[in-house]
Amino acid sequence: MNSEKKTNIFTTITERLFNGIIKENPTFVTMLGMCPTLAVTTSCINGVGMGLTTTVVLALSNVFVSLLRKIIPDKARVPAFIVVVASFVTMVQFLLEAYLPSLNASLGIYIPLIVVNCIILGRAESYASKNPVIPSLFDGIGMGLGFTIGLGTLGALREIIGAGKIFGISIIPDSIEPIRVIGSAPGAFLVLACLVAIQNKIKLASGKKVKEDASCNGNCSACHSQCDSKVEDTAKEEE
Repeated sequence: MNSEKKTNIFTTITERLFNGIIKENPTFVTMLGMCPTLAVTTSCINGVGMGLTTTVVLALSNVFVSLLRKIIPDKARVPAFIVVVASFVTMVQFLLEAYLPSLNASLGIYIPLIVVNCIILGRAESYASKNPVIPSLFDGIGMGLGFTIGLGTLGALREIIGAGKIFGISIIPDSIEPIRVIGSAPGAFLVLACLVAIQNKIKLASGKKVKEDASCNGNCSACHSQCDSKVEDTAKEEE
């Protein structure tokens, strides 16, 4: 019984992490949190810093909301969630001011704006308020890591192409002129659009391959897959 329970917990944790990093990645799939995504990703360190800051707030907020899910009245859910998120954002901002002042200065106003980040409020409303603590914790970690990967990737590409550097270290020869527009606001839209297009291309190709592998070329009786055609034919035979 205990081993089965541990297996279920492990499966839930894995599913929550996969969901946040790949399946429902906030940056490339659900397209949430676009304000900090486009504004702070002028460098990789800014993108990773913003992502990790959001991850900490997201995980802690999910845990706290899950603990209080049976106490918070339905009519006061959103105000209560905002108070919880704002408390953790204030704590994290004080820590950044004390130990990482340069990062805090780079992120600026976008740290307080985490309070109204739709990723955090969305996960609190749709998941943490309806599920136990451990799944909610890893849901927050998964979404946060997905957000961090998205911002880090976007920031790295913009820094390399737009400034010829990565983490402040020059990697492109002086003879090659960086494309400065990539470091500006229009460049953020352009790079994000290219990354989303590449991801969609990969997903479409992968889906097409799976469909072809599952195809029985019309001979459903000899097919072991569970495609739509097979299900329809089985239903007709039962009738």
